[in-house]
Amino acid sequence: MMYEYRRLRADDLPLMQGLLHVFAHAFEEPDTFFSAPPRESYLRQLLGRDNFIALAALQENRVVGGLTAYVLEKYEQERSEIYIYDLAVAEAHRRKGIATGLIRRLQELARSFHAWVIFVQADPPDEPAIRLYASLGTREDVHHFDIPVT
Repeated sequence: MMYEYRRLRADDLPLMQGLLHVFAHAFEEPDTFFSAPPRESYLRQLLGRDNFIALAALQENRVVGGLTAYVLEKYEQERSEIYIYDLAVAEAHRRKGIATGLIRRLQELARSFHAWVIFVQADPPDEPAIRLYASLGTREDVHHFDIPVT
C-alpha cells in the first residue's frame, strides 16, 4: 500500500481532526481528545505556526497515522531541536512502516528549521515505540518530571 505523508497547514482542518481521532483511539484517551475539543479557529492558528508541525499519513486521503512536533529554537547556537510530542498509527495500519515514514518525513523537514536533532520520549512499557526509536537513533536514559502549573 502507498501512503502519502503530508504536513498539515491551516487549510487542512478536516485532516487535523482525523489525526485527533487516530490519537484518541491509539492512546485510548477519548476524553482527552473529545471532552473539550479545540475550536476550529484555534486549530487553524496552531497549524499556521512555524514552530508546530503536524504530519499525517494518508491512504486515499484518509488519515491512518500521524505525528505532532514542536520546533524549539536554541540560544547557545543558531539552531533548533525538534521534539516529537505525539506519534500514532491506526491499529489496522500498524507494522507497515508508517511510523518510520512519518519520522523520515520529519527528518526532511528538520533541515529547513536548521535543526540539529529530533528527540522523542517513550515510556518503558511501550516496547514497540522503544524498538522503533532505537532503530532510528541513539537511546539516552533520562528522567522525565511533570511539574504542575501553579
